[in-house]
This record gives sequence, C-alpha cells and structure tokens, in this order.
Amino acid sequence: MKKRKLLIDCDPGHDDIMAILMTLAHPEAFELLGITTVAGNNHMRQVTDNLLRTLTYLGRTDIPVAMGSESALILDPEPQDAHGKTGLDGFDFPEPGFLPVPEGAVEFMKNAIMNSTEKVTIAALAPLTNIALLLLAYPEVKEKIEEIVIMGGSVCRGNMLARSEFNIYADPHAAEAVMRSGVRVVIAPLEVCDYCIVNEEDIRYWQNKKTKTAQLCGGLMNFFAGYGRQRGWSEFTVFDLATIMYLLYPERFEGFDGTCHVVPDGAYTRGMTVIDPCEGGHIHTLMKADKAFLNARFREAIDLLDA
Repeated sequence: MKKRKLLIDCDPGHDDIMAILMTLAHPEAFELLGITTVAGNNHMRQVTDNLLRTLTYLGRTDIPVAMGSESALILDPEPQDAHGKTGLDGFDFPEPGFLPVPEGAVEFMKNAIMNSTEKVTIAALAPLTNIALLLLAYPEVKEKIEEIVIMGGSVCRGNMLARSEFNIYADPHAAEAVMRSGVRVVIAPLEVCDYCIVNEEDIRYWQNKKTKTAQLCGGLMNFFAGYGRQRGWSEFTVFDLATIMYLLYPERFEGFDGTCHVVPDGAYTRGMTVIDPCEGGHIHTLMKADKAFLNARFREAIDLLDA
C-alpha cells in the first residue's frame, strides 16, 4: 500500500473523531496534511472547537486545522441531536491548546493540494460545502486530486427523509457540484456504513481500559450508542469510519462504478442521491464490507494509539 497524502474535511461529531483516530493510528498509510471543518453536525465554530479540543487531548496540536463554511451554499445549518448539545457529548475535553491556521478551509486545501508533489486524497466526512467551493473556485486542483472519498448518500434508504442521508441533505447543491466535477469520487453510503460498527463489548473494553485513547473512545461511543440502545440495538454504526476503512482496506469492500445525481429540493426528495450503475462511470459506490474484520481493525487501532 502506498502512503497517501490526505486531507480530512469534517464536522466533529462522534463518528468524525473515530475516523480521525483510525487515520492517526496508521502513519504508515497516511500523511495527514491537515483537517478542515464545516457546518454540519453542529455550527462550524462549535465543531471546530470540538476538533481543537480532541487534538489537544491527544497531543496532536501539530496537525493544521482550517475553519470552513458556516452554512451550506444556499441552505441554513441544521445541527443534529444525536451528537448532544456540544456536538461531541460524552467526554470531558480540555480547553483547546492551539488555534486554527489563518487561512480558510478552501484556501488551505488549495495550497496543500497544489504544493504537494503527489496527488492528494480527500476524505469528506461532512456536508460537501468546502469541497464544492474548492472545486468551483480552483478547478486546477482537480488534476492533483487522487480521489474524494465521501461518507454520504444512500442507494435506497435515508436517515433524514425516506431517501436522504444527512450529509447530502445538509447541502445538496454542493453535493451535486462535487458529483459533476469529473474528479474520481468514492461514495460510502448508508448501506456500507452499517458494516463499520462498534458494539457493547467494544464500549465496555474501552471504558475499563485506563489508557488515554481508550477512555476517549469509551466516553464518546457510550454517549453515541444511546440512540441505538433506545431502539434495542446492540451494534452501533460509526458512519464516517467507512471512508478511512476503505482507504486502508479496499479489498474488504464491494461496490460498483456508475453515476450519481443529487435532488436539490422537495419535501420528500431533498438530498436524495440517484445512483445508477454503468461501465466507465467516475463514481464508485460501496455497498458491502467485511464487518467482523473492520471491527477488529478498529479496536486494534485504538490499542495502537495507546501503545
């Protein structure tokens, strides 16, 4: 596996943090160029604060953080209850020990990509506002992007509307711009996210382990699991984790090439992703993965960070 130059665009968010932890556990696979934030799970300044606090706790204040869009291209933010009042409830974080870089997210991404000697991969864990603005303002970056791996959309279900997933619902106009950009896109829709889980045994393991990253995971995942417990679930989907898992273990995923169009509005259709298989399509949609394998690798990753 070649070492990828990676940018992460996110809205932390419990599952965003788990994806970041998975990245940090594998420095042999990723050179993390920086992390950008965008309004999504909560307002942009709140999710940025969440990220700064997390990286401070982990002792990773060396990672550049750039603040992005405060709202979607057209629509207003709609913070999500699943992540609690702060957007990252469940753990007592320290105050941030550093500040975001002066550049905004779009300028930061453009500079990181254009200054890179190799193509850059973007892991998009949030509404696609920053990514769309980047591609629209600086089309020259397209040739230097390896691929954009998106957690978003669905083939035949939804978690906001019957056929709409939150990240795409939150900024459907940005999502459509990214899908039409011509850049290679890998979509991790709701269907494949269900193969990236933690369970009650994982949560107990982390809570009982007195190490730094395990305590973080135990607190955050225990809170995040509350929604599922109310519904009788024993496994809890960690949506954004699917993007990094795919980058690490693509052979453990199944999918198909095709096209994707995003419905921008409608009481029943806002954010609906119309995904069609076809040969030669530049969009690859993931559908299945090896759940037991990925669960084991995530637990190992947390142990690696605490080693």
